[in-house]
Formats: sequence, C-alpha cells, structure tokens
Amino acid sequence: MSGLRPIVAIVLVLALVVGCARNDASRAPAGPATSVVPTALPTPTGDASSEPPRPDPAGPPPDLALEPVTDGLDQPLDIAWRADDPTTLFVVEQAGRIRIVRNGARAARPFLDIAGKVRAGGEQGLLGLAFHPDPGDPRFYVYYTALDGQQVLASYLTSAADRDLADPDSETDLLRMEDPFGNHNGGGLAFGSDRFLYVSAGDGGGAGDPLGSGRRLDTLLAKIMRLDVDVDGGAATGMPYGIPADNPFVGVDGARPEIWLTGLRNPWRIRFDRATDDLWIGDVGQNAIEEIDVARAGVGGLDFGWNVMEGTRCFQAEGDACPKDGLTLPVTEYTHDDGCSVTGGTVYRGVAQPALAGLYVFADYCSGKFWAIDAAGDAFREPIPVLDSGRNISAIAEDSAGELFATDLASGELLRIVVAGS
Repeated sequence: MSGLRPIVAIVLVLALVVGCARNDASRAPAGPATSVVPTALPTPTGDASSEPPRPDPAGPPPDLALEPVTDGLDQPLDIAWRADDPTTLFVVEQAGRIRIVRNGARAARPFLDIAGKVRAGGEQGLLGLAFHPDPGDPRFYVYYTALDGQQVLASYLTSAADRDLADPDSETDLLRMEDPFGNHNGGGLAFGSDRFLYVSAGDGGGAGDPLGSGRRLDTLLAKIMRLDVDVDGGAATGMPYGIPADNPFVGVDGARPEIWLTGLRNPWRIRFDRATDDLWIGDVGQNAIEEIDVARAGVGGLDFGWNVMEGTRCFQAEGDACPKDGLTLPVTEYTHDDGCSVTGGTVYRGVAQPALAGLYVFADYCSGKFWAIDAAGDAFREPIPVLDSGRNISAIAEDSAGELFATDLASGELLRIVVAGS
C-alpha cells in the first residue's frame, strides 16, 4: 500500500527527517465502532499484574496489516474520539484543522479550523487533541504552535447548535510556553480515569538538551504535566487550571507543581491503557536510541533520565559510567538501524482482534516499522517486529471500542490496524 506519494508530501517528509543524519537528531512526526456508547472514560480494572490475559501469552505477537479507512487528509498527526460519539474519529491536521471521519467517511467541513493562528511546518503545528471525558461537557483541548513560536495549550467549545462544528472564537488559553528552538515540542494530550488532563512537552529543542530541561524542575519543558481543568486556580496562582493535590512536586521549593513526570526528550504521543490506566510514552531519541516508557497507574514523580540517558545507554558519559540511581529506564527500545523517530502506540483492548489483546503496538515514523510487546510487567524486553509498512506513521490511537488506528502523514490516510489475514 505504500505506493507513490505526492511530491509536496515527500518534501515535507524530507524536512521532518533531515535531522536523522545530523548530530541533532531533532525529529518528530511532526472505521466505525459498534460497541455500547460509553458515558465517560473507561474505568481501569487494576494494575498491570491483574490485566486480562492474552489468549496465548507465551506465543509471539501476530503479524499486522493496515487497512485504509479514508484518505485526503492534510498531514495528519493525531487521532481522538468523543465519549458519546462511537462512530466518529477526529483527526488532527498539522496546518491547524481537525477533521471528522464518521463511519469511514471523511466530512468535507472541518470540525475546527485555526490555521490562521498556527505556525506549521517541520515539528511545529497543531499537534494534539483531547475531548473532555464528560459527554455533556462541550470543551476539548488542543496543543499547537502559535504564530509567535510559543507552544499553546488551549480549550475550545463544541457548538451547541451543531456538534460537528467547534466555535473557533471560543479559545481559552490555559498555558503558553516559550519554544526556544522550534523542535522537540511534544504535544500529546490525554485524560486519565482520574479525569485530569496529561500534557507532554519536549525539552525545548537543540542537540543534547542545551537548556538542561530534562534535569530541571523549574521548567515545564521535558515533562508530562497533570492538570485539573475543571478547577480555576484563581488569583492566588494566576493559573486557569487547578493543581491536583497529589502531584509529586506540589510544595517542592523551586519546582513547577504541574509536573507529573520528568526526564523526557520529546514525548511525541502519550496514551492511557484503558484497562489499567498505565500511561505509555513514545520518547523520541537523539542519535542512537528510540524508547518506550511507561508510568504505572497513579505513579508520578518518575524521572526517565534525559539527558543523562538515551534509552538504556549513557548519553553524557563514556560506557556505562553514569549515575542511573533514581532513574526509570525504558521497557523497550530500538536503535537507528530500525528507524529514527518513535511515534509511540497504544495498548489494544478491543474485541475485534483478540490475538492483539494486552499488546502495546507502536511504530517508527521514519521507517514505518511496527513492533509489539506485552503490556504487563516492568522488565525490559526486546520489541518484536510485526509489520514493515514503509509508511510515515505519525500517530497510533484507539476508537471508543478500543480498536486501533494509525495516520500516515505522507499519504494523508487514516488506517485501521488489524491482524494480517484476519
């Protein structure tokens, strides 16, 4: 299915991955459900040790295939769904639009068009989307690069008269961050079952984290934040959101209280496992290693090691002579022999592909290779190849039924992920 790509898409892809050959590997990629309509976020069933078992946990993951759902998307970067709308997926386009795909058909009219506010290109643009988990709440949240180069977390309202249309004039800015180098922006958004909004931000760009963001707690760069968007922080804080009382750095002198996790280089996509509420992170590496990290349900304050570590390797020191105490290392990784920019993925909890149950499926943007690992357990394991697609996979996500989908940035397609031959 790779086929020939449009010339303009090829030019964009080259712009995104040109960093792979440089010291600064500053790369990031920049079908209908049939289940019962959920009334809110899925409720986790327990921790990783109590996950529903795979049909054959000792067997290898099955080979995968990609089925086209729709095309005509303009550089798609993310996928989201709405709690009471099981037949619909919302696809984020880099230029600043959100498209509706319902029952496999792409609507001609954008759900939201803020292209006039967005600086798009390379690793910048409209990067992330999450809907409020309460079906009756019209708010949704986006993360984008503003025309002045700042990274913006904002909320918008769905139109009361037409749920297939957002009000472009309803923007409320929650957070604006300086973007010193224009790359390593993160941009992932996800609600946990605790109903807090989790936001991933990169280290601010530049080779080797020149700002030292990964090791600092006085900046939101290189972090995953945890925000209560249902509370106004008020005049005392100056924040249009609340800080959960159990955030790990609340009350720590000099630390930003929004921080949930730290030590990340460019966490491009973050996804919750709906069965366990574990948070899975695809963190784009520098010159050698692409990594997958996981924070188990309710566990904050983890330090994933950047820029002391790149994956399981020491980044700043020769050999293994670097301090690893207190760091949380990846559960899996791969080298640049197999790709150059991890997209991240999602744990499969659907029913249509039972052979995928309990597997975390992820991909690389540059090579289009897919891998899978068992989502249970914290021990490091080698990723198992399941597909060499030759595509530019920019996002992997689930629909309301837990079925997996992906976007191909170069071809502008939304794809369904299935077991090969199924």
